[in-house]
Amino acid sequence: MRINTKLCTLLGVEYPILQGGMAWVSTAELAAAVSEAGGLGIIGSGHAPTEWLEEQISKAKRLTNKPFGVNIMLMSPFTEQNMQLIIQERVPVVTTGAGNPGKYVPALKGIGTKVIPVVASVALGQRMARAGVDALIAEGGESGGHIGELHTMPLVPQVVDAVDIPVIAAGGFFDGRGLVAALALGAQGIQMGTRFMCASECTVHDNVKGVIIKAKDRETVVTGRTTGHPVRVVRNKLTRHFEERERQGASPDELEKLGAGRLRMAMVEGDIQQGSVMAGQICAMVKKIEPAADIIQDIIGGAEQVIGRLARGEF
Repeated sequence: MRINTKLCTLLGVEYPILQGGMAWVSTAELAAAVSEAGGLGIIGSGHAPTEWLEEQISKAKRLTNKPFGVNIMLMSPFTEQNMQLIIQERVPVVTTGAGNPGKYVPALKGIGTKVIPVVASVALGQRMARAGVDALIAEGGESGGHIGELHTMPLVPQVVDAVDIPVIAAGGFFDGRGLVAALALGAQGIQMGTRFMCASECTVHDNVKGVIIKAKDRETVVTGRTTGHPVRVVRNKLTRHFEERERQGASPDELEKLGAGRLRMAMVEGDIQQGSVMAGQICAMVKKIEPAADIIQDIIGGAEQVIGRLARGEF
């Protein structure tokens, strides 16, 4: 049995698995390893300058000749320059977040780049589909980082029913059981971030990997709801302080300043108490550091077993 969906054909990959484009986490090393293993690796540009992204794209091209992607945060001050770089470098896939990539779609599609925005609602998914994007990532609130209000189980089938382009499910996926569930909901594949943070090729600080491996089922919390930009992170001294300031009625501006620079503090510098350790609810399922190829094979092998068991009526 081979799990091959329309998404595989669209992206030119072997398996319908995308690695999330996480800022300060998804560098060329991780993205190339995932692509080499048959998935789609994605470089997370975050708010990094164009020079950094150019270096990462160049490195990814040296490490793999397979398709890879770049995630663009549309709120970044470097968005215009980064998009021009992507066009210049003819990056195969672009995923986007925090905005509408509509004005970039014609130029990107003109060079054959696949455009796949992250959406957290049906209305946004429909708007993106009308803009001519190639697929959608429907991301539920179980995911790490910035989240919407809906969770994966209700969000994905609603988006699938509302558009006529492939939908990728994200938020709460860890192994083959999740992949099969996503396919059952009508998705053409999954995007995962948190498990890939503990890939051996991931350059995130070892302290962060240690926190994820030790995490329990209720380890993550959502902060920033009062700012309009809720974020799922692992509980630590920063989150407790943030929650206290929210209860005290701190302004959105004050809270935004409190969170500024905290992601890099955790992911690069290794401060797991005062830094922002963005991770999804599945972090409690991650038990070891392993190569990206082993992660992908575990997911595919597990999915094949589940499909076979269900086909035999072994519920």
